[in-house]
Amino acid sequence: MRRPLAALSLAALAAASAAGLAFSPVLSGPAAAQEEPQKVLESGTTGLNLAAVNAKVAQGDAAAAAGRLAEARAAYDQARSGAQSLTRFYRNLSGAFRGLDARIPREMDQKGREALELQASINLRLAALLRRQNQPEVAVPLLVEVIQIMTPASAMGQKAYQNLLELGFVTTPYAAAGAAAS
Repeated sequence: MRRPLAALSLAALAAASAAGLAFSPVLSGPAAAQEEPQKVLESGTTGLNLAAVNAKVAQGDAAAAAGRLAEARAAYDQARSGAQSLTRFYRNLSGAFRGLDARIPREMDQKGREALELQASINLRLAALLRRQNQPEVAVPLLVEVIQIMTPASAMGQKAYQNLLELGFVTTPYAAAGAAAS
């Protein structure tokens, strides 16, 4: 015996409600058109956005401060992966809309810059953690990537280069923007 779809849906909602799950009502018609759609990817702690990546970084910071280095590394790795994905997605969207609507590439470029800065910050945190775990050889590629992303003249680039100098990977000190080449 086949039950009508509406009856099945109502039965499923009733069962879910009895189990303690909450659902928002689905509106149709003019009322639905006036209501702002839910943006699930804008959540502050989950989703595909900078806030979610920042939340993961905060988890890593808390774990590192508590001495749970393996947990911190996992959180930083997840945050780094998220930042890299966001950077790539923003760059792709920017390129797709170039020449069609200037507002969209401008927005995507701005978000991409924010994601790149966040990625560089995560790389510095991860490199410091790896140094703390006596794995400096794993930190070197992260530090080099920071310099590539942010340029050597930026504060993060200078910090990354200083770390490379401390590790002995480079030997020539960098004196920043006003330095004379010798």
